[in-house]
This record gives sequence, structure tokens and C-alpha cells, in this order.
Amino acid sequence: MDNQTWQSRKSDAIPEGIGILCDFYMDRALNAELWDVQGRRYIDFAAGIAVTNTGHCHPRIVAAISQQLGKFTHTAFQVSPYSSYVELAEKINQRTPGHHKKKTAFFTTGAEAVENAVKIARAATGRTGVIAFSGAFHGRTFMGLALTGKVSPYKLGFGPFPGDIYHAPFPNALHGISVQDSLDAIDALFKSDIDPRRVAAILVEPVQGEGGFNVAPPEFLQALRSLCDRHGILLIVDEIQTGFGRTGKMFAIEHSGVVPDLMTMAKSLAGGMPLSGVCGRAQIMDAPVPGALGGTYAGNPLALASALAVLDIIDAENLVERASVTGDRLRATLNDLAASMPAIAQVRGLGAMIAVEFRHPEDGRPDPELTAQIQKRALRNGLLLLTCGVYGNVIRFLFPLTIEDAVLDEGLHILSEAIRG
Repeated sequence: MDNQTWQSRKSDAIPEGIGILCDFYMDRALNAELWDVQGRRYIDFAAGIAVTNTGHCHPRIVAAISQQLGKFTHTAFQVSPYSSYVELAEKINQRTPGHHKKKTAFFTTGAEAVENAVKIARAATGRTGVIAFSGAFHGRTFMGLALTGKVSPYKLGFGPFPGDIYHAPFPNALHGISVQDSLDAIDALFKSDIDPRRVAAILVEPVQGEGGFNVAPPEFLQALRSLCDRHGILLIVDEIQTGFGRTGKMFAIEHSGVVPDLMTMAKSLAGGMPLSGVCGRAQIMDAPVPGALGGTYAGNPLALASALAVLDIIDAENLVERASVTGDRLRATLNDLAASMPAIAQVRGLGAMIAVEFRHPEDGRPDPELTAQIQKRALRNGLLLLTCGVYGNVIRFLFPLTIEDAVLDEGLHILSEAIRG
């Protein structure tokens, strides 16, 4: 059946609220390459929105899932537990920043991880307030949307949202917001909106994902840590898009030297299987009473088997280091283009989490139209790209860290042609 037929069936069967980038339908994938139902090949610079850091159909992941599939697919960990949950929790506790005692709970989606991190923070502190940042994305549940700092398309028509959530501007030098501006805004919240003694947590992405791959300056994260310590507030770091080698560190927060109280993770944790987690200081994680955390599918055994294989692959194939190598090649390509393309306002990011922002050269206004044109030109020539940013004027790059050099070079050539027009 061809793509056009599937498109027609999709329009009849699926609501418009599910926005879909591509008009072709997947048949198979391998590492950083995709093939549609009509046999056309695409290079994947999206990785399922940062999910397949280890590539599509990595043989070690396929083998791990297949082996678990032959044993059992589901019992609900809270009913009949299994050792893989404990084993993965131990490995996450060891690999996350800090030498203190940690514990980890697993869930299914990134939004669930964020929701549960807020629950845990409130239970541990006896407080209710949470501060997040402009441009943030923390999920599509009601609490996730309340924390998200981007209205369109996520919040449109869905309010009201949970209360006691506050936003401060995220530092962004290109947009004229300094680290001090952000810190002053938090101080203003404490003076006009919420007593810091009522704030349970500050939630921050070390690199904003949907917000435009804006990198939090290390001094900003360090200042947040000091602020939280001063007021008894918990620091929650959202590593859902940044984690598992993407930024050239296992976790992006490691670039700053800051140790969070709680950390959320998902996406590339399980290499394409639905799994998320919250890891944090043991005494904080133990605050909710027995039965308060969990979920029917939380810590699914197939996903856990995949996640254990992901950690092995990251080590065996040196993917943390590979992120820096491939990211440097992408950055060099974009910087070369920027030298002759005044519409490129900034190239930024960490490791292989790189973005390019487009603005009108005459007046500096965001240029989402050009951004969309580049994305469409690239797709026509077989390269899958994602946009992001509050204004939709940023292209983000999320190719699998396992991408072969030849495929990466081919993708960078298509990208260069698409940007040049």
C-alpha cells in the first residue's frame, strides 16, 4: 500500500490534534536510515525526538528484547517484581551525578517522570510551589503543561492548569536575557508571588529541548543550586532529552558540576521502548508512602531489558565521546555556512545536541518561514530534520550517536544544500 493511500486512511481515522511532520509511512529502519513503504530512503537527523541515541534496531537491543519476550512481557512490578528493575535502578544510581545514596523509580513516559518528580518533591518538603522557566517543555499532561513555558501548540484550548506553578525567564544572550536577569526574576517572584519557604522545587533543563536547544550557562545552574540550598528548595533537573550521552556527557548537568536533588529521564534511556525514571537522593525518594508511586506499565520488563542493553552499548561503543566527535563535525559545517549566510543568527549546543537559529538579517526578527523552507527542502532530498523554539525558527539536530561517518557526511551535504537554497 502506498503513502497516499495511508494518508487518506489517516485523515479518516486519526484526529487533527496529532500533528505529523512527514507524509510518508515507515516500513523499516536501521541505525540512522529509514525506508518508507514505497522503498524511499531517508537519513534520520531526528532519532524519534532524541529517543534512538543508539540507532534503530541495534542488534544488542533487538536481542535483549527478544530474549525477554520469550520469558514474560508483563506482570506489573508492584505485583510480581523482577530483577531487571532492581538491576537497572542500581546502574542508574551509580551513573548519575553525586556520590550520595540514591534511589530510582521507573515509569513509562517523560511526562510521568516529571509528574512524579513534582509529587516526590512536594512529599519530601511539605511545600507546593514549583518554579520552571520560559521556553521549557515538560510534557503534555496537565501538570506537564502547567510547567511548560510555550503556549502554541501545547496549551491552546486546554486550560486552566494546576496552580502554584511559576515561571522565570531562561537566560538567553541572543534574546537579551542575562543570567542575572533570570536570577533577578526569581527574586522578584519571591517578593511578589510566592514566599521561597513555600517553594518545593525549581525545575530546569540543562539544555532546553523544545525551547530551542538553549544551553543553560554553568554559572546559572550553579547559582540555582546555591539558591535552592539557601531556601531549602529541591533542584530538579530534566534530562529527558539531554540524557544518555547526547551532550558529550552521560548527563548534561555534568558540564556544570552541579549535583541535583532529583533528575528525570526518558527518551534514549531504553532505545525506543517506553521507559522513564526519576533518580534522586534516597531520603527524598523515600518520602512518598508505599503505594504512592508506580503505574500499571511502569518499569515494563521489555523496556528494562532494552535499557540495560543501551547502557552496555554506550560503554562498548564509546557513545559519550562519539557525541562530541559527531557534534564537532556538524558544528563546523554550520559555522562554515554561517560565514556566508547572514540569516544564521547562532549555532549553539553541547556535544551532538546542536541547533541553528534563523533570523531576518535586516532587523533580527525570528524567521520561522525560512526555517520551515529549509526543513522541507531537506526532506525532499531525503533528510529528516526537526524544528523547535518558541518562534519556530530553530532547527535542532538529533541524529543517532551510532551514525556511520559516511551517512553523517551525506546528511551534512543535504543539509548544506537545503540551507543555501
